[in-house]
Amino acid sequence: MQETLLSAPARRHENFLQVVQSYIQLTKPRIILLLLITTAGGMWVAANGEVDPFLLLITLLSGAFAAGAANAVNCLYDRDIDYIMERTRHRPLPSGRVQPLHALIFAITLTVISFTLLTVFANLLAASLAMSGIVCYVLVYTHWLKRHSTQNIVIGGAAGAIPPLVGWAAVTGDLSWAAWTLFAIIFFWTPPHFWALAMMIRDDYASVNVPMLPVVEGNETTARQILYYTLALLPITLLLIYPLHVMGAVYGAIAMFLGGVFTFKAWKLLQAPSDLQMARSVFKYSILYLMLLCAGMALDSLPVTHHLTAMLGENLQTLISMLPFPNA
Repeated sequence: MQETLLSAPARRHENFLQVVQSYIQLTKPRIILLLLITTAGGMWVAANGEVDPFLLLITLLSGAFAAGAANAVNCLYDRDIDYIMERTRHRPLPSGRVQPLHALIFAITLTVISFTLLTVFANLLAASLAMSGIVCYVLVYTHWLKRHSTQNIVIGGAAGAIPPLVGWAAVTGDLSWAAWTLFAIIFFWTPPHFWALAMMIRDDYASVNVPMLPVVEGNETTARQILYYTLALLPITLLLIYPLHVMGAVYGAIAMFLGGVFTFKAWKLLQAPSDLQMARSVFKYSILYLMLLCAGMALDSLPVTHHLTAMLGENLQTLISMLPFPNA
C-alpha cells in the first residue's frame, strides 16, 4: 500500500549536486531523449527542412518539461512497486532521496512552464497537445491500464506518440494527415519496443503483479505480437511517400532498409522466444530504428536533398532519352 504524500522517508543527499541529479533522474531523461527526437522529426518535416532555430529550441525545451512532468508523476504513482523491483529500487522516490510531495510540486512546476512556453512562443494547439500527452500517460496508462490490462502499452502508447504532433503543430498551427501518420508510426513502434524490454524483465513485472503481455501470455505470444506490429509498421512509414507526398526516395530507401532489419530481428525472436539476448537485441535495435528513421526524415526534407534528387532524376531522364530503342 502506498504511503501518503507527507509520510515519505527522509532524503539522504550529501550536497546540492546530488539533489539536482535526483530530480533529473525523476524525469527519466533517457526516455525524454527519444521523445524529443520524434518532436524534432515532426518539426523538420512540417517545415520542409527549414525550422526556425528559436522555435525548435523552445519546443524541445517545453517537450522535455512536459515529458519530465509525466515521468515524475509516473514515478510518484509507481513508487510502491518500484521499491519491490530490483531494477527500480534505487530510483529517487523508493530510495527516499526525494519526498513524494516534493516530486508532485516538481511535476506541477514543469507542467506549468511547458504549457506557458508553448502557448507564448508557439501556439495553443501545441501547448494543448503537450498537456494531453501528460494526461494520457498519467491517467490512461499509469493509473488505468498499467496494472489492469495486457494491452496497457498498446493503448497507453498513444501518449508517447503525441510529441511529433506537438512538433508539427508548433510549426504549422494545425494537424495534417502527415502529422497523424507520424503519430501512427510511433504508436505501432511502441509495442515491439516495450514488449521486447518486458520480455527481458518479465520476472520483475510478475513479482509486482503488473500484467505485461509476457507475464500473462508468455514469451511466444509476445514475440508473435512483436512481429505483427513490426510488419504493420513498415507500410505505415511509407505512407509519408505515397499518398501523402511529404517524403521522397531518400527517406523511402532508409525506411525500407530499417524496417527490413527490424522485421528480420522480430522474426528471429519468434524462432527463439526464450532467448533473452535476442529480446535485448530487438529492444536495442528498436531505439536505433526510431532515431535513424527520424534522421532519414530530416535528411530527406533538406532543401539540398531535394535539389540533388531532382538533378539526379533529370540526368537519369536525359540518359534514358539518349538510349537507342528499336522501332516498333
